[in-house]
Amino acid sequence: METAVDQAAEVEPLGPLAVASLREHVHRALRQAILSGKFQAGSRINERRLAEQLGVSTTPVKEALRQLEADGLVETKPRSGVIVRFDYAWAEEMILARASLESTIARLAAQRIADEERAGLRAILDDMRRATEAGGPEELIVLNEAFHDRIHVLARTRYLGQLTDRQQVYDSGARRVIHMNPEERQRALAEHVAIGEAIIARDAVSAETEMREHVLRAGESYLNLVFRK
Repeated sequence: METAVDQAAEVEPLGPLAVASLREHVHRALRQAILSGKFQAGSRINERRLAEQLGVSTTPVKEALRQLEADGLVETKPRSGVIVRFDYAWAEEMILARASLESTIARLAAQRIADEERAGLRAILDDMRRATEAGGPEELIVLNEAFHDRIHVLARTRYLGQLTDRQQVYDSGARRVIHMNPEERQRALAEHVAIGEAIIARDAVSAETEMREHVLRAGESYLNLVFRK
């Protein structure tokens, strides 16, 4: 039987202007560390060491780890502690699931967008162009999420909306990883523009195709950055 070993990983410290609960900030920091590949699958998380790195007590770390277990990223095993579950196969399935869901939602958005909603989507695309030219990833990450969220709103989904809620756990972390790459930001902009213009034009087939290709291509970049370093 394999014995899990502790792994030291660099986890970014919490900022001084935190507005959410401490547990949520710890949860986000640990989730991002796992999704960015700083913890290897099968490694054991040392709660005390993490608490020291983050400058907090072990209580919010324990609470965050319980939330990460609900997310499916870690697992508590008897006599082994908290073990990282997230690996290449999990990430690949995550990407394929997102491609299927997001492409269907984009198709529905193109079919259901109202005339008065077109300007709002186009405004987000304009903001994404400006942020990409500026070169900073942080604003672009926020706009990226706003773009996909707007498509969900335009699609007016019910059942699919519930399915995507769990997926959001992984989407935000993966976006942060790939948008740190300047070339990726340029490719993503071109793809987002193609998706947005197809929805605005009510071209459901193109919107679905462009979204699927975008998610799969960006997902491949994510796999390369995290697992094929």
